Amino acid sequence: MLLYTDSFKKELLLRWSKIQRKLKELDVEACLISTNVNSWYAVGQIIIGYVYLRQEGEPLVFVRRPSDITGNNVYPIRKIEQIPDIFADLQMELPQSILLEGDEISYAEWMRYKAVFNTERCINGTHALRQVRSIKTDYEVAELRESARLQSIAYKDIPLLYRPGMTDHEFTVEVERLFRLRGNLGLFRIFGSSMEAFMGSVLVGENAAATSPYDFALGGKGMHSSLPFGHSGVLLEKGKSIMVDINGNFNGYIADQTRTFSIGELSEEAYYAHKVSLEIQQVLAEAGKPGAVCEELYQKSLQIVKKHNLEDCYMGIEQQAKFVGHGVGLVINELPVLCDRNKELLETNMTIALEPKFIIKGVGAVGTENTYVVTDKGMEKLTFAPEDIIEL
Repeated sequence: MLLYTDSFKKELLLRWSKIQRKLKELDVEACLISTNVNSWYAVGQIIIGYVYLRQEGEPLVFVRRPSDITGNNVYPIRKIEQIPDIFADLQMELPQSILLEGDEISYAEWMRYKAVFNTERCINGTHALRQVRSIKTDYEVAELRESARLQSIAYKDIPLLYRPGMTDHEFTVEVERLFRLRGNLGLFRIFGSSMEAFMGSVLVGENAAATSPYDFALGGKGMHSSLPFGHSGVLLEKGKSIMVDINGNFNGYIADQTRTFSIGELSEEAYYAHKVSLEIQQVLAEAGKPGAVCEELYQKSLQIVKKHNLEDCYMGIEQQAKFVGHGVGLVINELPVLCDRNKELLETNMTIALEPKFIIKGVGAVGTENTYVVTDKGMEKLTFAPEDIIEL
């Protein structure tokens, strides 16, 4: 199996150059990639092995599995300790400094890699690689646009799934089934060792206010203490909202989209807060041009919330999330994060989900979430399912 085709190599050259610019910026000679997401980003395949990239040139790929990978600069190995001998055969010197995925590998792996390359200067490059991934190539934007399209079409059929007397668990299963039948890969990749979920969440009524240990916008009690997130087994009752936030992973790039449904009519406050959510997204999308400061965009959302006297229910009640948006891509929580104290500037081709949400007592969660791409004219919306509260 060929590691990558000549046609796809043009895309990979762009990605390698982005990583190489970051290495030069950090004054590090090379990086060693071993995690699934960064491997897929760097060579277009998930391998058990290592991708070694210097400041110049193409990467060397050391593969344990799959065993049939072929291509230029591909070397089968059994263990990482074989790499120095391969370097010697290639008349290459070991690097004096190397960037490792420090936040995603174990201490034992870190020390092992350090010993293999015999260097004292090992740099934690997790954040740097996430910064590289945050600015998409045109190819990546197109892939995310396609995921957003398929996700939006699937969302439009969610009302057809409702049957009176359903529980949120039964409804969630039907939503997940719909998405899988439409081609969703199911996998919900999340950055962070303490972050986990299945395909997303369906939050009904008061369960939307249940606190969660995970760093998502909203939580939910979940069905079991081993996964305290999402639906909890409650009935879909009249006067309650149903917030559906199911991932849009149709090709490895994950679009993020949330829509709100209802059983019967909701309170006036719920509809009012939902309109405020749409207002926040419009204001931030217009302001979200290259050079916009993440912190300032977040503050704009707070100003709108305060203007409408909705501070007590914004992004939760007892436990309020302190962000309004986040990057999306190969994981659902890419950089940047639109939050306080983040001075990072938006750049062209960053892809960002905006998700201003409210919890209305006695009703549940309202609001929407959409995926955008940053352009010179502001954020272009990629997701397009109907945004009003839809009565089932």
